[in-house]
Parts: sequence; C-alpha cells; structure tokens
Amino acid sequence: MLVQRTIKKVIETSGVGLHSGKKVSMRLRPAAANTGIVFYRLDLDEPVEIKVSPTMVGETVLSTTLVKDTVKVSTIEHLLSALAGLGIDNIYIDLNAEEIPILDGSSAPFVYLILSAGIKEQNNLKKFIRIKEKITYSKGDSWASLQPYNGFSASFEINFNHPIVNETQQYLCLDFANNSYVDEISRARTFGFMRDVEYLRSKNLGLGGSLDNAVVLDEYKVLNPSGLRYKDEFVKHKILDAIGDLYTLGYGIIGAFHGHKSGHAINNLLVRELLLNQQAWEIVTFDQQSAPVRYIDGLAWA
Repeated sequence: MLVQRTIKKVIETSGVGLHSGKKVSMRLRPAAANTGIVFYRLDLDEPVEIKVSPTMVGETVLSTTLVKDTVKVSTIEHLLSALAGLGIDNIYIDLNAEEIPILDGSSAPFVYLILSAGIKEQNNLKKFIRIKEKITYSKGDSWASLQPYNGFSASFEINFNHPIVNETQQYLCLDFANNSYVDEISRARTFGFMRDVEYLRSKNLGLGGSLDNAVVLDEYKVLNPSGLRYKDEFVKHKILDAIGDLYTLGYGIIGAFHGHKSGHAINNLLVRELLLNQQAWEIVTFDQQSAPVRYIDGLAWA
C-alpha cells in the first residue's frame, strides 16, 4: 500500500527572499501522519502557525502567499513543488521571516534538502484527490483546468514575445508515470525581464532577485553566463510553479492539469473552484499494485 511520508530528521537552510530581499533561515521538521504541511513564523512575539490550504492563500502577485490575519508566509510555491514531487505529506516548516528563501530560483535545492534529511514512510495510507469531472477557471485569455486521468500529468502553454523564449518550447506536457520530477522539472528556475526590474522594485517586489536565483533576460538574450539549464526551462518552471500551487490542497492529484498563460492567481482559483464542486473529486488511497503513480528509491514520480 502507498503510505504517507515525512522526513527522518530536522534540517536547516538559509538564504534571501526573492521579493523582500531579506535574509531568512528555514528549518524543516518531521511531522506525524495526517498533520499536513504546517508553517511556523517564529520571529513574532507569539509564534503563529499556518497550515497550508487553498483558502489560506491570500496574495498571488508574482508568488503564492499564505495569509492568516496579518501574518504572511510568502513565495511558498517552489518548496511546495518539491514536497509534491517527493511525495512528502507531513512536515513542519519554521521561519524567522515572512518569505521562503529563494535559493537558486528552482525547487532543486529543496529537493536536495529533503533527500539529505531522508524520507520516512509512515503507517497511515497516503491520500490523493482523484478528479472525476473537468473543472476550469479562466480570466481573459488565461485559464487552467483539471480533468480525469489515471495518473498525474501536467501541461502548460506560455506566450512570451521574446526572441529567446520564442526559440524554446512554449508548450510542454509531461506524464509523471514516464517522467521524473527531479530530473525534468526541479532544476527549472524562475525568470524575469530586465525591462520590468525598475517597476517591480517600485512595488517592493524582486528586491532579492539576481543572476544567482533567476534567469534574467534583456531585450535579446539570457544574461546568466551559464545560460539555460533546460532548452525549455521557461515552460518547465511554469509547470514547477503549478505543481506547487496545486499542492496547497495538501494531497497529490490523480488527474491532468493544463495551464494556458495561467499564474498563481488562476492556479489558486482553480483549486478553490475544485473544492466547491464536491461532485468533481473524491479522496482515494491505493495499494502498490493499483497505484497510478510510482515511487522509486524514495522519489515520487521518479
């Protein structure tokens, strides 16, 4: 049978927040079965606990941010994506600031951190949300959908009018029964355009961004000396983000996701719409033989 997972031991890292530019320390701790993903803001006079759920997402401008009263935990999508990719159900995440460290702009450092701590299987069955009916959320010419599929696949279409992006693949579909999250997705970095830097910083966004934690493009080229990690890194990062946004549900999905020019806002509104349509989904568990997702050597979708 497929069982829930946590990490074996406490592990820590530190870095800067992509948008705040502030240094932050983060500690990951094992959690009991059925705990879910829980953040703790330990820098406040009274520590505040925020459990991940779609309804706790309060801001979605260039990142996904949990908000509880006036307390925030921001830019959670890359860490959640790594947790989803490795099948981690239960974990405590301690922070001494409001933003997750951006590290290298992908989920690969979080994957490494989790694997360094080790993955511990628990006695309770792992739960999934199985999509029974198609759900779509759209705004303007952007939309995202979830529909029935016996496994998990993610597809995405971007449309950036830039010579470098135009040279890369702007549409990608990955079936994670046949593709590894760690190999195919985790190293894709967030990206941005030099033309937007001044505007973002006027809004107190992107203050920690640099060539060390993002792919940066001017009008004609990639400015990072090492270039791209994948030939289709841009669309792969959008899939990475979407997997993280979907994991605010707290469960893996048995179904197919498709995004068309969607971002954090539409992704969050999609999962909220899903929860409102209770006939469109069900909670399921699997034994090893019947599972439409695979776990090899401690890796989900490996």
